Amino acid sequence: LDFFHGFYAEEKLVGNLASVSTNERIKAIQKMPETMKKKREIRNKVLKEIGKKSRHHRTPDSCCTKCLQGTAVSLRRFGNRLSECFHLLQLRHKALKIIGANFGTSVLSYFIFLKWLQTFNIFSFLINFSFITIPQFIAAEPNNLSFTGLELLTGAGYFQQTVLYYGFYTNATISKIKNGPSYNMQLAYIFTVGIHFVICFLILLFSMTESFCRNVINPQGFSGNASKLLCAWDFNITNEKAVKLQQKNLSTQIKEDLTEVSQEVLNFSVTERVVHIVIHLSTWVASLGTALAACAGVYFLSINNLKLFAEEHKNDLEGQASTLVLPVVVSLLNTLIPFFYSWLGRLERFQTPGYQIYVTIIRNVILKISIVGILCYYWLNIVAASESQCWETLVGQDIYRLVLVNFIFCLLGSFFGEFLRRIIGTTICVSLGLPEFDIGQNVLDLIYAQALTWIGILFSPLLPGIQMVSFFIVFYVKKVSLMMNCQPPRKVWRTAMMTTSFMFLLFFPCFLGVLSVIGVTVWRLKPSEECGPFRGLSSMYAAVSEWIKILENYTASKWVVWIYRNLITSELFFFILSIISL
Repeated sequence: LDFFHGFYAEEKLVGNLASVSTNERIKAIQKMPETMKKKREIRNKVLKEIGKKSRHHRTPDSCCTKCLQGTAVSLRRFGNRLSECFHLLQLRHKALKIIGANFGTSVLSYFIFLKWLQTFNIFSFLINFSFITIPQFIAAEPNNLSFTGLELLTGAGYFQQTVLYYGFYTNATISKIKNGPSYNMQLAYIFTVGIHFVICFLILLFSMTESFCRNVINPQGFSGNASKLLCAWDFNITNEKAVKLQQKNLSTQIKEDLTEVSQEVLNFSVTERVVHIVIHLSTWVASLGTALAACAGVYFLSINNLKLFAEEHKNDLEGQASTLVLPVVVSLLNTLIPFFYSWLGRLERFQTPGYQIYVTIIRNVILKISIVGILCYYWLNIVAASESQCWETLVGQDIYRLVLVNFIFCLLGSFFGEFLRRIIGTTICVSLGLPEFDIGQNVLDLIYAQALTWIGILFSPLLPGIQMVSFFIVFYVKKVSLMMNCQPPRKVWRTAMMTTSFMFLLFFPCFLGVLSVIGVTVWRLKPSEECGPFRGLSSMYAAVSEWIKILENYTASKWVVWIYRNLITSELFFFILSIISL
């Protein structure tokens, strides 16, 4: 009797829902205290009931009505396919939940930051590919160079005559139809790069502000302890694995909150404080001295590397192999010196793991930004003044090699730094135990790689696509290495400022420093005479000045000239814009 009563009640419910409007039906189903699976079953039954009623009362449709119905069905199918694609893009959401449940929010913040950077590079790649690369394909000439495979490492040879580098792009106005619309490659190139950086600036500023408000100004408004304990459970979860994962995730978050609340402030004696100050000063002198020595080595090696590459008696294979010396040495320094910094951090014995991570990150920032600064000085003052036919392509090749070798070292770091460390800690020296995930070093590797990508966009427009693929691989390699080789942090702790700090470091000094490099290149350096879209001009920016002079002759374009004269070239406008941004 209970079965028939429930069946009758459900049939009555389906009939009632089929007779109301679409919006009322959706709201009614959403408010039902049922699982998502049950709600879907009810929705499907209601749709079938509506279909039956429409067939009974159907009138002969006109041709126009059939066309409209066919269009509506096609749009609905397209929407379903699009939603499926977005669902595939969100597959990593489960991986993030597993990481957060097992290792806490501090380690999770690294993977969230990595995922966010990958989305950033997808956006950059689509912009450059759409407005720079696709038009160049139309005007491109066939590549007569042979492909040997070594180009994948060096970026030279066959790739030199492809859309990968600045030197391959034409300076002509592209037009496939006689007397038809044309495409000015000079303006497309500089405006695409310029608008890309403006959009990146706004996204970074908005993301940093949102993260600061959420985690610093009003953290309890987003994750209160009482609400997390009493209201955070999702009662629609019925799968056993999902239930256990949700329990573990909530348990880890509550432990982090309790650890932060119960944190004790240690009182040291005067002697202990003096010893701690001496240790801190000594470690800072050692870290800064190491960074200075690394920068000096990179500078002299880069000078010598340019001489080796320019020697005519070098054969192609030996000459291309010599170009890998600089990126390998730079990647070695960026990989080995952070281990020294981590050892210094353990000597200092900070009160909380957060302090140690932040100090390690600051030291790594100084190291990596100093090395990038030395390389930028080398590219803009030495390579740009060399006698090479296309110095922009040489810079693009250098950055390509740096990005690729850094990616290889990142993968090797997961093997040697985590896998072998686990083998040693579990078999040879059991007292070491399993390694912990080094958040500071891994985050700075991402910021360093993104800085190289932003610098290289002007010289290699497709570099964001390469970085996009490398970040995708790094995400899963790091995730597998973390789950197999690493242990959760010994001290359970939460850092609300972690993601905000990552974005701040990405914005300053990384992004603002890149803008300075791009600004010097566009406004002050003379382009190569024999390659690239800006050949024959005094500077890349001269293409915009020439375009504005042409627009002055057209009355309909006076507003563009006014914006250029009163805003783009106005120091006061950028000063006010900077104040508003800050």
